[in-house]
Amino acid sequence: MSAKAQHYDVIRKPVITEKATMASEANAVVFEVAIDSNKPQIKEAVEALFNVKVKAVNTTVTKGKVKRFKGQLGKRKDVKKAYVTLEEGNTIDVSTGL
Repeated sequence: MSAKAQHYDVIRKPVITEKATMASEANAVVFEVAIDSNKPQIKEAVEALFNVKVKAVNTTVTKGKVKRFKGQLGKRKDVKKAYVTLEEGNTIDVSTGL
């Protein structure tokens, strides 16, 4: 597997929410990442895919809620998000595709 494919396995998709938009004003970008990824892997993947310098990576795991799907009880999957703070002068436009 190529190095670029491994980076895409770590970073799933950008998160575009009101809170993520507020974080972007502080030069941070929010990504949904693989649940088993760690901070050094996330930093390496973002730097390789977007050609930017990463200052810090903060992660959070949101536990999946129990919901009803067509009357049946089911559980949403756990989601790991990474708040990636970029060095001054670096930007990532998440509205364009990867």
